[in-house]
Amino acid sequence: MKEFYELTVSQTLRELETQKDGLLTSQVFDRSLESKRHQIREEKRDGFFKKFLMQIKDLMVMVLLISAVVSIIVGAIEKSSSEIVDGAIILGIVAMNATFGVYQERKSEKAIESLKKLTRPEAFVVRDGKTLKVKAEDIVFGDVVVLSAGSIVPADLRLISTNNFKVNEASLTGESKAVEKDENCICGEKTPVSERKNIAFCGCVVESGSATGAVIKIGDQTEIGKIAKSLKETKRELTPLQNDIQKVGKILTYLILFIAGVTFVLETIFNPGEILVAFLTAVSISVAAIPESLPAVITIIMSLGVAKLSKERAIVKKLNAVETLGACDIICSDKTGTITQNKMKVEKIFSFGGEDKLMLLNMALCNNARLGTSGYVGSSTEVALLEFAKKSGVKKEKIDFECKRFDENPFDSGRKMMSTCNFVDGKKICFTKGALDKILPRCKFYVCKGKVVLLTENAKKKILNENKKMCDEALRVMAFACKISDRCDESELVFQGLCGICDPPRKEIFDAVKTCKRAGMRAIMITGDFKNTALAVAKKVGIAESEKDVVSGEEIDSFSDEMFVKIVEQKSVFARVTPEHKARIVETLRKNGHTVAMTGDGVNDAPSMKKADIGIGMGKTGTDVTKDVADILITDDNFATIVVAVKEGRKIYNNIQKTIKYLFSANMAEILALFFITILLPGKTFLLPVQILFVNLITDSLPAVALGVEPVETNIMDEKPRDKNKGLLSSGGGTSILILGSFQTILTLFSYFFGLYSGGEKTAITMAFYTLNLIQLFYMFTARTNQSCFKSNPFKNKLFLVAFLAGMTTLCIIAFSGARDILKLEKLNLMCWLVVFALSLSIVLIGEFYKKVEEKVLKRRKLHFE
Repeated sequence: MKEFYELTVSQTLRELETQKDGLLTSQVFDRSLESKRHQIREEKRDGFFKKFLMQIKDLMVMVLLISAVVSIIVGAIEKSSSEIVDGAIILGIVAMNATFGVYQERKSEKAIESLKKLTRPEAFVVRDGKTLKVKAEDIVFGDVVVLSAGSIVPADLRLISTNNFKVNEASLTGESKAVEKDENCICGEKTPVSERKNIAFCGCVVESGSATGAVIKIGDQTEIGKIAKSLKETKRELTPLQNDIQKVGKILTYLILFIAGVTFVLETIFNPGEILVAFLTAVSISVAAIPESLPAVITIIMSLGVAKLSKERAIVKKLNAVETLGACDIICSDKTGTITQNKMKVEKIFSFGGEDKLMLLNMALCNNARLGTSGYVGSSTEVALLEFAKKSGVKKEKIDFECKRFDENPFDSGRKMMSTCNFVDGKKICFTKGALDKILPRCKFYVCKGKVVLLTENAKKKILNENKKMCDEALRVMAFACKISDRCDESELVFQGLCGICDPPRKEIFDAVKTCKRAGMRAIMITGDFKNTALAVAKKVGIAESEKDVVSGEEIDSFSDEMFVKIVEQKSVFARVTPEHKARIVETLRKNGHTVAMTGDGVNDAPSMKKADIGIGMGKTGTDVTKDVADILITDDNFATIVVAVKEGRKIYNNIQKTIKYLFSANMAEILALFFITILLPGKTFLLPVQILFVNLITDSLPAVALGVEPVETNIMDEKPRDKNKGLLSSGGGTSILILGSFQTILTLFSYFFGLYSGGEKTAITMAFYTLNLIQLFYMFTARTNQSCFKSNPFKNKLFLVAFLAGMTTLCIIAFSGARDILKLEKLNLMCWLVVFALSLSIVLIGEFYKKVEEKVLKRRKLHFE
């Protein structure tokens, strides 16, 4: 069976069992059930319980849950409230973290739904010979749809009639230039979508003219529907941060099991009759080692980042999305509507000296666009001419009334010209506009400095030269001419001038591209437009330098996979591409080890957006499909918001890394000190379980959150993106934890031994308790910034001061109240306090010294690799 684009109008109507006057009401009812079956249905959203389970399936969270359950069971057996409280707190933190994650995800879903409601189209259909307004989802096969300028095509239509009908198919094909349609065109077998001149595609916007068309495909059968259907088969992979946390969780799990196991064995050997005590010690080590606040802290850090971005008009659908964007080293961007404004504008004007008032009148009068409720409506080219004329003082709505039109020779794709006759100051003038190669041969005169003179060969050469200059800049050139005449006479015209029209870049794109380059990120333009148009825009905004940076879709088809791996690393502009090409580009870049972000607003962008590490959709002009696929939605369609999100993403990762360094080095001091005392001094107690709990409460929660909300480092956008193959503990992170954790262990052990030999075991336990707490509180000062803490202003982070003062206040209350006895601590003398504070404060100097050494080592490595 032939496709509808291969059939004539009469064959189409016969095949659909419809007529130009539309379906009968009885036919609509009979076809509604079949039509409903093909509507694109949204994927069923997971319920609260499933989303909750997804939040807690992480390995580290599972370790926390196991430790919590064991603590509660042991506490119940031993009738010890400390273990029960400890386990309950851990369970509470996990539940809070998971609930908050589900809440944030649902909040984003609601924001997306409200955006989609704003863009759901309605349509006019002919039924029983009458034109009715219906919802797009109520359209059935064979319905005759009426379209006019500004309409959104509600289904795939075989056009029945057209009148100067042009459709902007940028959302489907990526081409910014409107496509002229013709119902009499009969396409051949397997004609590409972009060349089916007798079909109007679902989701595209009518730019000018009017038409009627019969519905041939609905919902998932349409070209847009096919793309939407294929997206469901693509699965999203874990983000870099999720991978990192999983790796860290595994390392931590193995370390905890090993040390806890060794401790249990040694305790059993030294105290054969105290197996339960040995087991409690092993559980205490697990509790000490696990940073139970980490999942909640990471959620809070990301949530605060998401809240900040929402104020910058960016909706983050999932918490991890913004962090992934901070890791990306390549941003693949669609051209139309993302880099450019998707709005034609007069860029250049050429005339032979002086402002030609008649040329401005030509722009306004020889023009079928009109003033609508929110600006001019009609062909994007004609709207651009009207806006330019208006800026120069010639308003369409006023001049139409003053200069009545009495004749017209409409635009025709064969003639490539349009003429109108108008009354101007009592004269009858014929205005003509169109392609230069059609108008110049008809010109005998030209306007030079306000006078009409004979058109010479030198003048023609000048005109052709100016035309070439504009074409080289990928401008769409239009010529203007006129003559005094009482009819549309297009011979012996007076040449007025040229204008170059283009879809201009967004104003903010220039700084955004510069910032991307400075941040070590590569911007790639992927578009359906022609090579010269794409290159001109790319050169203008700074993405490309010359033709060697551009490759076309036809060339992509000729490349083998092995060759294409190299090509994607060399090119910054991909022109005349299909959705399949876009997906291939993104996939190849990811195979090459890049973290890829893909922006877009059209359906043709959706497959590649989903295959990318992160999809960035346009919330204002984007289609429903792209809004569903996107990880981040930019509600004002502003490309510069991406740079804001990148900066926020990098800040989030840096702060999470600072938090992990802080928590792991602090917890390492607890676990190693406990481990060494168990081995070196069998039978001696380092800290009681309730004391370990209080150390974690004071030093793990609020301080960790405070580090997570540190202001952005001043040089964060001057650094290259991090390597996604390197985790949270790479680039010196793991070494930092080991070294600074070891120093904290040594300082704590020194305090313990000083107390042991100066006052006994209880004094040793008390000194170790205070030292461990104070070390971690003072360590916050050096952990909060990668630069010198002495040059950084701590007052910029109010939560940091709150966390530090809260910790110090809690310790003072414990030390000088009845809480000291509850925690089984004793009163220390002045010498013991001096030792505790001296040892604790020294971690700041150690941390700053380590930063200097680390900085020199990293510089030396960088110079070595360069």
